[in-house]
Amino acid sequence: MRLSSPVAHPPHHRAAADEDADAREFDAFAREQDPLDVAAATWAARRRNGLDARGNAELQEWLGADPRHADALADMDETFGEVGQLPKGEVAPLRAALPVRPARLAAPPRPPVPEATRWWTGGGRLFPHAAIALLLALAVGGGWLGWDRWQQQPTFVQTFATERGQQRSVTLPDAASGGSALQLDTATRLEARLYRGHREVRLDHGQAMFSVHADPARPFHVLAGPLRITVVGTRFSVRHTASGIDAGKTVVSVEEGHVRVSSITPGGPEHAAAAAQASVELGAGLMVTAGQDGRLGPATPVATAAIAPWRSGRISFEHTPLHEALAEFERYGRTGLVVRDPAVAALPVGGSYNLRQFQHFARALPEILPVRLVPAGDVTDIVAR
Repeated sequence: MRLSSPVAHPPHHRAAADEDADAREFDAFAREQDPLDVAAATWAARRRNGLDARGNAELQEWLGADPRHADALADMDETFGEVGQLPKGEVAPLRAALPVRPARLAAPPRPPVPEATRWWTGGGRLFPHAAIALLLALAVGGGWLGWDRWQQQPTFVQTFATERGQQRSVTLPDAASGGSALQLDTATRLEARLYRGHREVRLDHGQAMFSVHADPARPFHVLAGPLRITVVGTRFSVRHTASGIDAGKTVVSVEEGHVRVSSITPGGPEHAAAAAQASVELGAGLMVTAGQDGRLGPATPVATAAIAPWRSGRISFEHTPLHEALAEFERYGRTGLVVRDPAVAALPVGGSYNLRQFQHFARALPEILPVRLVPAGDVTDIVAR
């Protein structure tokens, strides 16, 4: 029998494997802790290690998501201080007694079992907070890549898409029951990623209605074009299309609850601070539109019935240029109508129409606009009357 030689893995492959192993160990440890304690310890460690403008904005967002967060952070911050004041000789056994230790942080030799046991059984209020605080202090302050990888790994990733003329409803597994519901309109593509500390949906194109399951510990972010929409639990619509109404723009409309809309600004802390200042808070019955540059317009009122009317198979226009109205119908299927005259294309149309009965809209055009329909082969031209 022929034996194969052992395969020598490159150093970077071994490092990645070590990080994955560390991440699995930390995951096993974190699953046994109170999620609020882990989140509070993470923020306490990050704040002590220094936060930039973006990190501080995220911390304030986390604090504002639930009244319990501030108390948990203060309690964990106090624990960090108590652990930091312990004599070095007493920190070593506590550190060694952790069920998981960062492999690449030089850990001291494990002390005799009786001393380690004393920490786990007689630590008073420091247990289990001290264990979490010490581990997160080592992980964040020491740059433990295993912990970073654990934080960055999504627990769920899936892409959802609809074809032209198709609509679809999906439910995300972000709750034991009754997770967040997403309704996708025609020609829409989005990717959902669930993380331990937040939920994220990237809307590549199209429009969708979101009914977000309330979870203050895991904010829900929608990334659409140049915008980030942040919520905890609410109902809102996001549109980001290259054709039709508001082509090239991103539109956010709130049906219920509150959302924060801000520009996604690349760059350093100064850019993040500018983006934070350029945010808009929207309540029910309000909408905001942003251009391709991410510049937010003013919040304006919107009727509830005008928010995502496509859910009930309708399409609505209000002083909409004819060419935009036709492009909007084209998103759902071929219309066969063509407008070549710029003056005709700019004529405004209004009203509510059935998405599946475009012929009614076409027949109504000569009655509501000074135009006539002229057959031209396999298309029909809309010309001035």
